Amino acid sequence: MILNNDDILKLEKYNRINFINHLAGVKGAHLIGTRSDSGIANLAIFNSVCHIGANPPAMGFLLRPLTVERHTYDNIISNKQYTINHFNANQIKDAHQSSAKYPADVSEFDYLNFTEEYINDFHAPVIKESHISIGLTYVEKHEISFNGTVFMVGKIEFVRIADELLEDTGHINYDETNSVAVAGLDSYYSVSRLQREPYARVPK
Repeated sequence: MILNNDDILKLEKYNRINFINHLAGVKGAHLIGTRSDSGIANLAIFNSVCHIGANPPAMGFLLRPLTVERHTYDNIISNKQYTINHFNANQIKDAHQSSAKYPADVSEFDYLNFTEEYINDFHAPVIKESHISIGLTYVEKHEISFNGTVFMVGKIEFVRIADELLEDTGHINYDETNSVAVAGLDSYYSVSRLQREPYARVPK
């Protein structure tokens, strides 16, 4: 089967959305924590978190167009700090529910089985139950003119990680976390390491 651009655009709307969202394959699933000016904590699921660089340590994520209220975006722009939290297979239903359109004056933590926690004086909440939580400071944004999505870049300020997950090589053992990945917006997968390969070099 070969689908060209016209074929894709002719697909029923939600079939097209599912199809295009699944094309990138299985990706990490994360919950981003922020807090508003009035102190309301926000939690929202994202499937677009990615590594930006290790020196300086940075991560990024993609936001949908700002044509409707985006509480995560508003809170980051206002307060400059946010967290990226991993979750496990036992928390999928609650994590997925965070995608619902809760009002700005309502905290998802009040409705979901996650505990709001703060580290030192960092403005944004982490998830207490998360095996890995990353605190970031907003650095810059890039609007993609093609479709209006916004790529957000943050500097890593801290990482809270369960002791048993960090290997002496710096690798993180996700087999021990029961972490999940996601394809598209609603299909969740388990994560397990198949193998580790050495740094690739050109044969002499």
